[in-house]
Amino acid sequence: TTSGTTPTVSITTTSGTTSTSVSPVTSTTTTTISTSTARPTATTTTVTIPGSSTLSTPGETWWICECLKAVCIEDDKIQVVPVVCDPPPKPTCSNGLSPVQVIDEDGCCWHWECDCYCTGWGDPHYMTFDGLYYSYQGNCTYVLLEEINKKVDNFGVYIDNYHCDSRDVVSCPRTLIVRHETQEVRMTTVTPNTMEVEVTVNKQVVALPYKKFGVLIYKSGINNVVEIPELKMNVTYNGLVFSIKIPYSLFGNNTQGQCGTCNNNTADDCMLPNGMVAENCETMADHWQVVDPSKPQCSPGLVPTRSPSTSTVQPCKESAICELLLGSVFEPCHSVVSPDKYYAACLFDSCVLPNLDLECSSLQIYAATCADQSVCIDWRSHTNGVCSYKCPSGKEYRACGPIQETTCKSSQQNETSTRQVEGCFCPNGTMLYDPSINVCVKTCGCVGMDMIPREFGERFTVGCQDCICVEGGNGIVCEPHKCPAQNETTCDGEGFYKVIVVNSEDACCPISSCKCNTSLCTANAPKCSPGFEVQSQIPSGKCCPVYQCVPKGVCVHGNAEFLPNSPVFVDKCQNCFCSNNVNASTQLNIISCEHVPCSTVCQPGYELQPVRGECCGKCVQTKCVLRTVNNSSLLLSPGEFKNDPNNNCTVYSCVNIHDQFISSTSEITCPAFNEESCKPGTIAFLPNGCCRTCAPLDSPTPCSVRRRTDFIVYRGCRSLERVVMTECEGTCGTFSMYSVEANSMDHSCSCCRESKSTMKEVTLKCPHGHSIKHKYMYVESCSCQETACSTSQSQERQSREENDTASALNRLKRAISLASK
Repeated sequence: TTSGTTPTVSITTTSGTTSTSVSPVTSTTTTTISTSTARPTATTTTVTIPGSSTLSTPGETWWICECLKAVCIEDDKIQVVPVVCDPPPKPTCSNGLSPVQVIDEDGCCWHWECDCYCTGWGDPHYMTFDGLYYSYQGNCTYVLLEEINKKVDNFGVYIDNYHCDSRDVVSCPRTLIVRHETQEVRMTTVTPNTMEVEVTVNKQVVALPYKKFGVLIYKSGINNVVEIPELKMNVTYNGLVFSIKIPYSLFGNNTQGQCGTCNNNTADDCMLPNGMVAENCETMADHWQVVDPSKPQCSPGLVPTRSPSTSTVQPCKESAICELLLGSVFEPCHSVVSPDKYYAACLFDSCVLPNLDLECSSLQIYAATCADQSVCIDWRSHTNGVCSYKCPSGKEYRACGPIQETTCKSSQQNETSTRQVEGCFCPNGTMLYDPSINVCVKTCGCVGMDMIPREFGERFTVGCQDCICVEGGNGIVCEPHKCPAQNETTCDGEGFYKVIVVNSEDACCPISSCKCNTSLCTANAPKCSPGFEVQSQIPSGKCCPVYQCVPKGVCVHGNAEFLPNSPVFVDKCQNCFCSNNVNASTQLNIISCEHVPCSTVCQPGYELQPVRGECCGKCVQTKCVLRTVNNSSLLLSPGEFKNDPNNNCTVYSCVNIHDQFISSTSEITCPAFNEESCKPGTIAFLPNGCCRTCAPLDSPTPCSVRRRTDFIVYRGCRSLERVVMTECEGTCGTFSMYSVEANSMDHSCSCCRESKSTMKEVTLKCPHGHSIKHKYMYVESCSCQETACSTSQSQERQSREENDTASALNRLKRAISLASK
């Protein structure tokens, strides 16, 4: 019965058959127990049971129902005592998290417990189960959690770290390993410093959600979660951050590893495998190495070779992102979880690895810890895109979403937890179709292999199957797609052949079509003459091309093609080029030519003569060109000599030696001449036409030696220097008079000739470079010597001609010698 606001509980016993455990009651007695809403209280009522038998011995107690105990008083009396639950004082958890209510073993009262929560992030930073913060830069595989007293077979959580910077200074988590009995779960970061994670079970890739042998693996927001319901254990990992949550009731004082001892006391969190406590957790962490075949350089049990630093690293430059932890963005969580240690870790990451944006992981783990305490922080939008998170198509990012998203096969009504996580969720108005099918739908219908949502009753074709989405059963019912009848296709015409192609209107029903293959054509392209090229054209409706030779718009000469305005070589006597004009008959461009211009004027002494094989004649020298004393021009043929018009003592001559015209100028030196010593009428010119002479009055022998210097030329060879040569020159007593006695002309002849001479030798240089020795006569004295006179005119004429010839030869020799000089 209930009276007022005080609730009452009535217990009624009735009489019945006697048994070994319950005695009959002869009367009905009502026991009223009153409880207060603030503090439960109760009244004690005694029940009298007649008879010789008793239920229990005095003082014995037993449970009647929830929170009610029966106490045997004496013989036939039972006292009903309600269990009073006084609210226990709320403890303070060393890890800074809120304690949780745990029901007692009797199922009536409850007590407070501090669950153990170990996290790791960044490069990496650790927060032990009891809330002790430290950083550790190991590069091996380590124990995070193992039992001290083994209660679960093959149980533990391990981490594989690697150096995530080029200097091998700091480490980052790469793989989180969870072992439970027969299964080993590995959550591995696919790309360094990203949240792309691959999950394997016993080295085989699995799809999520996965449930087998007491292990449940699923996605929760951005995290991959490994849950062991039997142990009330939850392990999360997203590539940058991990967390391990275990209940104190099952693991209290029974954990060891880098996550410390779960006992709400940080004093023993740095415990070594031998049970001793290290000075700091950096030293402790080195001792929890495990054997990893992929890391032969790591050996468990080695003493660290370095002295770890426990001091907080000061930042090189204050990071604006780290300041968010202390600012208004995270202020709602400051009273629940202190941000100080996460801020120190953030500063460390921004200083040591400023280019990897690892400070985002400090904000991420702090936000996740706050969300676990039912305080959700939307922080990524305040990082100016540095810590942004991009969702796949069809999903939207939320900082505060359900731990397990509502699907078509679940209901959100059963979800009573206030905890939230960040991640990519279905937009408002839609829900996830199934945890294993990541498709958002507006209405719960069907989703097939094509991952396209379908409504109930909708018909569609997929994989060449005609399907319908039905409610109930497997959802999608399919049967082979039926194709309509087709007309027979025939491919006539050269080059065509029949093929099966995809039908644009129905991809599941291919159709026959005619396709062209020019390699099946029999006609070959013709060979065109120079200046023409092959042009092909495929007529409409045909496959094989039709060929014809068309002009290329060029000139052709000697089977060579020339573009318009380019030069064309026809012969060397013509300048030709390809014009733009076209010959109507040949359809080729016309070659335009003009004769090469020739010079027709030659210099004095040269004559234009034709040259074989050449277009123009050539000016060839035929005479010597000389300059006289008065600077006038004089032309001489080879072998010709002339006196200077103004001076008979200057003689010019010309000679052709090996097709080279050589001109020379000779000066005649006259012997001393005294006109007064000559008899009247005896003064005359010598044969050279330059010197005068007479018969001397005071000397019977006016004949004398004349010396001169000149080159000696013999057979084309010439002396190296001028040599002294002598000759006889002068007049002698020669006369012709009438003799009365003889009745005829009386002739007296004398000749000026050498009276004494010697032979001398000189070296001559020849045109081909060799030298020869040459002897010549040297006259030492001259005299008038008697000689026979010819009595006939013919003899006189012959003698005169011979003298003229000799004189000409002498003058020629002198001209040659002067020319050589």
